[in-house]
Amino acid sequence: MSSNRIRRASALAFLSLAALVTVPSTASAAALPACQHFYTGTIPERGVSGGHGPGVEAPAYSVSSRLPAPTGVSGGLGADGKVTFTFAKVPGAVAYRAFRNGQALQWISDWGQPSFLVTDPKPCQNAHYQLYAMKAEDNSAASLGQISTSFQLNAANRLAPFSIPKGTTYNYRVSAYNDVAQTALGYNAGSGICAVDARIIPWGTRLFVPGYGHCYAADIGSWIKDDILDVWLPPGNQADNWGIQRLNLTVE
Repeated sequence: MSSNRIRRASALAFLSLAALVTVPSTASAAALPACQHFYTGTIPERGVSGGHGPGVEAPAYSVSSRLPAPTGVSGGLGADGKVTFTFAKVPGAVAYRAFRNGQALQWISDWGQPSFLVTDPKPCQNAHYQLYAMKAEDNSAASLGQISTSFQLNAANRLAPFSIPKGTTYNYRVSAYNDVAQTALGYNAGSGICAVDARIIPWGTRLFVPGYGHCYAADIGSWIKDDILDVWLPPGNQADNWGIQRLNLTVE
């Protein structure tokens, strides 16, 4: 619960990739090391305690007013063991950020280039690569565009769009938090936002959580790993009252 949680990663922080294993130049996508959770400390066992929701269904989180996500993503795994890809300019954007599994990978300023290059020097298996455009280089929540779909390496070592099919269900332990700040993605935390293990559920995925409502994956957390999801509830005792519930989540 929120009183016991380690504070989630800041949207302004770049998480270190140094601990990941270097990929041999002969590796294929299938031979890459497994992607590790960004938090390497001990995560306490989080047993199901039960609880109850706020009684009001969280609405679908809207991103329609934000800059569109970058398109034209092209690239893949090279003989040097690095994943590189380019993407097209978004009108109105002055900068871009690239992420891997919810971890900041690269910041790119727009100096008038026709396209932009992202490099991951130490990739891992089945990683989710995502991007957004920015209206300003201040990283404020209002300047951040829509997060792109995930791109994953396919059998040909090329990046291809990936999304979880609608109707997919997950049986997860669902906890709650009430931080009033920017999420790791950079949007302001609020009703309809949830934190996920971004190695499994990419940002931008929409889910329905029984007893809570709609949630938009836009955050991560140190204790949010594997089959745990964290829904946002307002300051007060609602997060504590939620407890830890085991629920069937549905991708919308």
